[in-house]
Amino acid sequence: MRTRRNPPDVPAPDSPWSEIVPGLWMGGHEFTGLSGQLEFAVVRDQFDLVQTLLRLPGHGPDPGVEHHVWPIPDGPLDGTQLAGVIRLAQAACESLDGGRRVLVRCYHGYNRSGLVVAHALVRLGQPADEAIRLIRSRRSPWALHNELFVEYLRAGLPTARLLEELTE
Repeated sequence: MRTRRNPPDVPAPDSPWSEIVPGLWMGGHEFTGLSGQLEFAVVRDQFDLVQTLLRLPGHGPDPGVEHHVWPIPDGPLDGTQLAGVIRLAQAACESLDGGRRVLVRCYHGYNRSGLVVAHALVRLGQPADEAIRLIRSRRSPWALHNELFVEYLRAGLPTARLLEELTE
């Protein structure tokens, strides 16, 4: 089944979210359920912190769950948007250090959430290419199929941010 948000050759994931490293999860708002039909991924109180990069009504989380919303496109990002991604990754790392469960989500849990999770992994000491490989192995081979986001990660988000701000 196809969605209006992704090219027809990009399948929906087969789970609402996936654990990338202990306590750090990556997911989306829609997935292919066991029946083969698209289902909504609704967050209740499974996580201590939910970071949302594309907000859709009715997808949670429950009241009382810490929720950071930073809508960004699945395309070129400006310096302000990249600064927000850097802040979300920092908050995710701080929450992990505190033993909290973190979900970073976008539409399918491939690109925007992958950018934040990969940057968090880089902050935790992993090389960018290893972070990308880990995300693709744990979430989906389709994760981080946005090559621009991969370029941002390889350059380093702070560097990408400075370069974007120079061109604004």
